[in-house]
Amino acid sequence: MAQQEPKTLSLALGSGGARGLAHIGIIEWLTEHGYRIGSISGASMGALVGGIYAAGELDAYKHWVCALRRGDVLRFVDLAFSGAGLIKGDRIIDALRSMVGEHSIQDLGMSYTAVATDIDRQREVWISEGPLFDAVRASIAVPGVFTPHYYRGLTLVDGGLLNPVPIAPTFRDFTDLTVAVNLNAQPIGPDVSADEEKAAAPLKETPASMNAHGETSSERSYQERIRQFLEDIGESLAGGDEEQIGVFDLTLRSFETMQNAIAAIKLAAYRPDVVINVPRDACSAHEFHRAQELIALGYRLTEEAMGSRTN
Repeated sequence: MAQQEPKTLSLALGSGGARGLAHIGIIEWLTEHGYRIGSISGASMGALVGGIYAAGELDAYKHWVCALRRGDVLRFVDLAFSGAGLIKGDRIIDALRSMVGEHSIQDLGMSYTAVATDIDRQREVWISEGPLFDAVRASIAVPGVFTPHYYRGLTLVDGGLLNPVPIAPTFRDFTDLTVAVNLNAQPIGPDVSADEEKAAAPLKETPASMNAHGETSSERSYQERIRQFLEDIGESLAGGDEEQIGVFDLTLRSFETMQNAIAAIKLAAYRPDVVINVPRDACSAHEFHRAQELIALGYRLTEEAMGSRTN
């Protein structure tokens, strides 16, 4: 009997901050079960993870991001000191470029599209040619958090602003299935994240000076000082009202609220063959130190969504 050819699929990877680390587990499940990814479109973290996979360096990125603790993430915060955003984003892009190498999108070996938003013309921009990390940097530029990316005469910000689940770019593909990943799905309860963390994390003793996230007291102190600095900026912008939440949290929560509404509309309008729903309470948008549990969550959710399609 002839061996069955692997099914090809188009993968639309959504935006949602640190929840986008679930994309790693999703891709791992698909490739382990005989699916061949022929096309990727991504917004924000979907563009980042999808681009690194297309460049052939997802294993290296997974190893790197799983080693991050909460305090380590702060090493990549390069403050902009401008009104266009809190963070320049050069440090994180330089770190990724050093890990992955520089690539042209045309040479990736599969169709790849990063979705960004042209803030001046108020429309989506699909970047499917040129330097990979220019496309990624534009797509991850959360307004108010990262400064915009100026590229080819355009002022570009996060693709999730207009299209948090970028299914439309896959319409030109000749593949067997279209799989969309929604990182803004309905919450499924406060205990889910904790269960995933316990399943993913190795058993070990925790020193008295270390908390459940593996942080020492000095790391917590450093993280708290940086966060307080960001919140002080927010308080000054809000006029010092103690009842106001910090500008950093307010920006992220407002952005996620908008994404939730738009994602529901996009999924209803475009109807991919399979939707993998990652609940929006799986983690906060900035919790990149929880990579291991989020990868495990993505893997499990893909098993649930795709398992019945395997032979």
